[in-house]
Amino acid sequence: MSIPPPPGNQQPRDPYGPPPANWPQQPQGYGPHGPTGRSYGAPVSVNALAVAALVLGVLCFLPAAGLVLGLIALRQIRRNGQSGRGLAIAGAVLSSVGIALWAVTLSTGVLSDAWEEFEDGARGNESLSLEKGDCFDAPGGLEGDTYDVDRVPCAGGHDGEVFAVVTLPGGTFPGDAEITDIADEKCYALQDQYAMDSWAMPADVDVYYLMPSRDSWRYGDRAISCVFGSSDAKAELTGSLRGDPTTLDTDQVVFLSAANAVDAALYEEPEDTPEDDLAGHRAWATQVHDVLGEQIAALRGHSWPSKARRPVAGLVKDLEDAREEWARASEADDPDSYSAHHDKAYAYVDGPATVTARKALGLATAPPSPGETEGRDSDAQV
Repeated sequence: MSIPPPPGNQQPRDPYGPPPANWPQQPQGYGPHGPTGRSYGAPVSVNALAVAALVLGVLCFLPAAGLVLGLIALRQIRRNGQSGRGLAIAGAVLSSVGIALWAVTLSTGVLSDAWEEFEDGARGNESLSLEKGDCFDAPGGLEGDTYDVDRVPCAGGHDGEVFAVVTLPGGTFPGDAEITDIADEKCYALQDQYAMDSWAMPADVDVYYLMPSRDSWRYGDRAISCVFGSSDAKAELTGSLRGDPTTLDTDQVVFLSAANAVDAALYEEPEDTPEDDLAGHRAWATQVHDVLGEQIAALRGHSWPSKARRPVAGLVKDLEDAREEWARASEADDPDSYSAHHDKAYAYVDGPATVTARKALGLATAPPSPGETEGRDSDAQV
């Protein structure tokens, strides 16, 4: 049987009974115009871009993308009220750090490569900064390009010996041809200052150059190294060829200076024959005559040791006779007359009186064979 409800406006009874008195009540949320209908405990979605920014920031992968996503996520969160602001900020910060690390890594790598290249060039340049008097071995030989040399004692076997260093001016690279021309001009003029006694020079020794290349020029290489080396690629030099005031006594230096001055004048003989250029030959004979006068005065004015006085005096007598013949040659009216005086003058060159004087002074006494003192044109390049 049914029991009618009690009179009055009553709410239906909860079949499970009323909640306990201490049961917490769920408050209602309020917006600006009243209840919002949403409870404070309702879940809020997390911004997906903020999560992506954090992941990219942590992995340091595409940090620029992570930074952009983090900034976009912050805008969306402010506009939509989503959560994840901390994730977006963390992702943006980590991505910024990643960008900085990438920049440092790349720049350091480039600088490291540039520095390593500079050090390699500097080391190569340093290994080729030879000085006058240095002896060295060149792994690639003295022909062609030489990228490295090893200094070795001159007493033992070696490939080359530096007898002069010519420093080129700065500026742009002048080119291989121009540097070779400078080496030709300078090195041959300087060889007698280092090895004053041409009679003591081995027959198989040539002049070589170590010249700057276009690459080494970029690292400040401006030196032409004038080098003595063997003309036989399979042979080595042994012992130093140096013979200058650092290794010779004063008497030897005075004698060799006079002899080299006369030789230098004789090497200027015109290439054309007297028949084709008599005027040129007469001018050259005048030059030789004048040089002989200067060197005779130098030999006479020096105080020689007792054992060398008579031999040197005999040599001076020969030089005076030769000088008279050069004077006659300079005044010759025809090629035949010129050639006759020329040949008589040359008969005194490196004759018996020269050998005797050299022996008294402790110098080499075997004159070089014809052609041994002619110019050489070998070169090697850094």
